[in-house]
Amino acid sequence: MAHVNDNIKAYKGFRSITLLCLVVLYAPLVIVTIYSFNASQSITNWEGISLRWYAEVFTGPESEKFKVAAFNSFTIAIIAATASTAIATLAATAMVRGGNFKLRTVSFGLISLPLMVPEIVTAVATLIFFNAIGFTRGYMTILVAHIAFCIPFAYLPISARMQGIEDSFEQAAMDLYATRRQAFTKILMPLMAPGIISGFLLAFIVSLDDFIITNFVKGAGVETLPTAIFGSVKQGIKPNIMAISTMLLSISIVMVTISYFVSKSDNTK
Repeated sequence: MAHVNDNIKAYKGFRSITLLCLVVLYAPLVIVTIYSFNASQSITNWEGISLRWYAEVFTGPESEKFKVAAFNSFTIAIIAATASTAIATLAATAMVRGGNFKLRTVSFGLISLPLMVPEIVTAVATLIFFNAIGFTRGYMTILVAHIAFCIPFAYLPISARMQGIEDSFEQAAMDLYATRRQAFTKILMPLMAPGIISGFLLAFIVSLDDFIITNFVKGAGVETLPTAIFGSVKQGIKPNIMAISTMLLSISIVMVTISYFVSKSDNTK
């Protein structure tokens, strides 16, 4: 029998293709970050390192607009992540601990559907739905849309965590006269905490960074940071936009990193 090489690095062209993908993905982010510290008002000429554009984000002529947009973004992200995580936790409990109930496969498909449907389709469908029921577009339409869209992102780490917890923990608690509710709140929930935190952080960052759905369902005069940045870019790319983008990127990296390490923690040992 011929030996099969299971080392993917040994395949011809693997390193060059990997490097190309990394450059295409991350080179624009690196360039934006570097030029956010450029002292020049031009985005093409380098004149030294400066924090003037970060200061302008908070004190410049557009600072008030960005402060309101940031408030909207963070409040919507916190509320949407909290609500979607609570719903995802209940859904994961039903799916993983509920046994093989009727329509279980269909339910899982419905939860996962927003991940497979193009975001532009979701945005258009959500807009049509809000118009059909007469829901005035504004802060609340963004919040409702984000809650619905973030549920599957919160569900995946929570469900994965719960699948790794044996039901013997709950059974042992009930053998010691704990009620089903006590077994869930005092035994299962603490064990699920890393998955719940990871799901919350992932939902938070998805909501904070979302542009397409937000741009479709927001009302006139309501902006989040992504839509405010897009509006400013249409008038020309300015260094303060690069500073805001870099700060958003930093927040995203921190949240994703925390989510990764939290999901890797194991409280069952």
